[in-house]
Amino acid sequence: MYEAVAMSLPKVYHRFSLLSLHSTTSPILPKTLFFSSYSLRLAVKRLHSPPLLRPQSRRFVAGKRFQAKSTMASSRFHHLVPVNALTAEDGGNGTGSNGAADATASVAYDDDVESASATGYRLPPFEIRDIVDAPPLPALSFSPLRDKILFLKRRSLPPLSDLARPEEKLAGIRIDGKCNSRSRMSFYTGIAIHQLMEDGSLGPEKEIQGLPKGAKINFVMWSNNGQHLAFSVRLDEDDGSSSKLRVWVANVDTGKARPLFESPDVYVNAVFDNFVWVNDSTLLVCTIPLSRGDPPRKPLVPSGPKIQSNEQKNVIQARTYQDLLKDEYDEDLFEYYATTQLVLASLDGEMKPFGPPAIYTSMDPSPDQTYILISSTHKPFSFVVPCGRFPKKVELWKANGEFVRELCDLPLAEDIPIAFNSVRKGMRSINWRADKPSTLYWVETQDGGDAKVDVSPRDIVYTQSPAPHDNEQPKILHKLDLRYGGISWCDDTLALVYESWYKTRKVRTWVISPGSEDVNPRILFDRSSEDVYSDPGSPMSRRTPAGTYVIAKVKKEDDGDTYILLNGSGATPEGNIPFLDLFDINTGSKERIWQSDKEKYFETVVALMSDQKEGELSINELKILTSKESKTENTQYYLLSWPEKRACQITNFPHPYPQLESLQKEMIRYQRKDGVQLTATLYLPPGYDPSRDGPLPCLVWSYPGEFKSKEAASQVRGSPNEFAGIGPTSPLLWLARRFAVLSGPTIPIIGEGDEEANDRYIEQLVASAEAAVEEVVRRGVADPKKIAVGGHSYGAFMTANLLAHAPHLFCCGIARSGAYNRTLTPFGFQNEERTLWEATSTYVEMSPFMSANKIKKPILLIHGEEDNNPGTLTMQSDRFFNALKGHGALCRLVILPYESHGYGARESIMHTLWETDRWLQKHCVYSSNVKADGSVCKDNAEGTVDSQSKAVGAAGGVQELANLDDDQFHSIRRSLLF
Repeated sequence: MYEAVAMSLPKVYHRFSLLSLHSTTSPILPKTLFFSSYSLRLAVKRLHSPPLLRPQSRRFVAGKRFQAKSTMASSRFHHLVPVNALTAEDGGNGTGSNGAADATASVAYDDDVESASATGYRLPPFEIRDIVDAPPLPALSFSPLRDKILFLKRRSLPPLSDLARPEEKLAGIRIDGKCNSRSRMSFYTGIAIHQLMEDGSLGPEKEIQGLPKGAKINFVMWSNNGQHLAFSVRLDEDDGSSSKLRVWVANVDTGKARPLFESPDVYVNAVFDNFVWVNDSTLLVCTIPLSRGDPPRKPLVPSGPKIQSNEQKNVIQARTYQDLLKDEYDEDLFEYYATTQLVLASLDGEMKPFGPPAIYTSMDPSPDQTYILISSTHKPFSFVVPCGRFPKKVELWKANGEFVRELCDLPLAEDIPIAFNSVRKGMRSINWRADKPSTLYWVETQDGGDAKVDVSPRDIVYTQSPAPHDNEQPKILHKLDLRYGGISWCDDTLALVYESWYKTRKVRTWVISPGSEDVNPRILFDRSSEDVYSDPGSPMSRRTPAGTYVIAKVKKEDDGDTYILLNGSGATPEGNIPFLDLFDINTGSKERIWQSDKEKYFETVVALMSDQKEGELSINELKILTSKESKTENTQYYLLSWPEKRACQITNFPHPYPQLESLQKEMIRYQRKDGVQLTATLYLPPGYDPSRDGPLPCLVWSYPGEFKSKEAASQVRGSPNEFAGIGPTSPLLWLARRFAVLSGPTIPIIGEGDEEANDRYIEQLVASAEAAVEEVVRRGVADPKKIAVGGHSYGAFMTANLLAHAPHLFCCGIARSGAYNRTLTPFGFQNEERTLWEATSTYVEMSPFMSANKIKKPILLIHGEEDNNPGTLTMQSDRFFNALKGHGALCRLVILPYESHGYGARESIMHTLWETDRWLQKHCVYSSNVKADGSVCKDNAEGTVDSQSKAVGAAGGVQELANLDDDQFHSIRRSLLF
């Protein structure tokens, strides 16, 4: 009896302390969960004290609460924002913690987490908000000579007004017509240059000067000699839109920047490519044709019906793409925005057109800067596939603008089979050899691009000079029985060719000698891509004087042998322990020359820094860049120098969220009932002690994965020493709300041999979830009645299925941007290759939409209104919600205006967090299996604190606050607070 009462009291205390104006010095909820009834009465009594909340500051009108005008200092109510306070990021008055200022969208933080019917954007509790609003750290970029570092400064979350700008959805991409670029581009706000000193320290900051105020910077690119930077600049205009992009260049030594083009009418067309350095003083720029007029207008009356035909009976299967072209007007609009005039521009101001206007998609100069490989797309366009499948032309031009030849003109590719490893017919992956001045290579399929066709070889790699003699045929470099996966070039004696096959998870690495036909290729590694324990690592590359990257050869002082460096993640049963091996390519012998500290730190090799000299590198002159972190220390960068392996720290970034600096993190292992070993990362709040504080409410957040074997599914991935990075929508934010968080518990869906994994999806999903829940309960950190489950995209699909098929495990769920009806994605989804008609029962049984009648636990659905991800149409959540509502399920659907698959605007993210926190507080923290006492629901204005306390905590009648509707809850709250 005592236990029931004691456990009910903290629920009331915590809820009312959150709803009240509690002390601003306590951002984290109280660590202890046990309070006496006297403590509860005292806490409620303090809520009445006049110094904390004066009568004139708030009023109730017709049962509603409003914020009245007040002259009280804002610092005393820092977690309250006036109803009309807004979140535009730059300028204005009344800025918030991230510089947010007044804009046009209403944002309010009502401290009543139950007032869910109010309109407008909401803000989560300040414990969460302060973490999300923390200033972002800069991005880093090293100079080609490794002697300077750019600190690219970034802004906080963008305001919703950025996302609300008009955009054209054409051919699978989204275009900002005002900028003539991809819409919703992030940007840098400034560029700072630091000299990297001999001792590894950084010199003083040098800010790039001369930029216009409020410049939005994109596409920062070093010249090959490291003396100049090129980047694009755009500005906000009076109507809230952004201007078109202009190319700027900056002298790295002086820090002075200026526009590349003297004419103010030359703008970048950044729909596909943007600009590239042809040599150290010349850029090739994609510009908007000067002769282009206004955009085409949509006709008031269509010229005819929209017709698609397949009278030739072609087999055309495609996944559920979004933003496709719909009619002739869309075709005209796509062509209008995507058409580019290439311009060759030098730093001294000269410029000239390069080729005719076309829809250019990529530009790639040869290493010797003699030729430029240019790709473009053209009509006929398609209404069923995105622009990446449109006809593709690849041409070779000289760097001075002289046309050389056409390499290929591939037709529209609507008929690529949906099976994994299926590809386009004809030449593909056309590139320059990184180790040669100007030698082309490419791949051609021998199976018609259809992975279901059994043929040997399946792919052939060809090579050829850019200007072959008459009748000179391409040379066969290598033949592959699996699908081509890339080449790492070194020189004429060494190159590594990769191939893989998804169905079997097989990956192979071949050693070839490109300059020696008499040396037979041989397999270096032949393994399963799922077997992370056997991963030997990848060869480290060095930068050449031409600006390309080739495999680095290393020589030891005591012998004449040549080695390469293999950089690996070092997966082990104890977690990842990154390494660097000295590897003999001929004998296969290896020597471990560096390894991360496995006890406390997680350190990885980022790049080779000692590549300024040509030829082989001496092991004693080796210098590498590493990133180093721990559970509680955020990532910093270090220079590691041989032979002493002396480490020098070159960054000192502050902790992004010091309030969670002492969070507890543990990688845990447990077993599924079929014997599969599973892993997860368990996070606990700072200062939590299970023996003292008891079990916590727990949030489980995951994403299923497919495997071909139990052994591979059981392997450990990740490191227990990695820093707990917390993004704007991370489940780890609820550590600040005193939740336990089980992050990424492995949910392996295994299909061994000829078995398809998804045929036993539900069975394996539930078994994995049961094992995870049993483990956190066994450890005493999670209350079995207060475990919530959530996920994004395929994780949302998982969440809905778990609430339908394992309701005994979870009290509620949060599903973001998911797909719930697989009949709406009939030509495959995720890693499912079969169609709906080939695996009807699998599609139906996997779809939680078909089990909507089984979902009895509360589920929160969140979706971006403009979701652009294949398969996860916003309609998926809308129809799922209607199915749930049609069966009386406790559910809520939140559609975020202007948001796509991932959420970007501060208003949207904050509201998502508010919705999630409200759902977790109501249906997890304050959920109970004890029936409600109806007497508490009466609106008794004369009730005293003592009577209400007794009613809430009465033995045998503990009130289930989570089941109160808003009016009932407000009644109790008013009687307690006023």
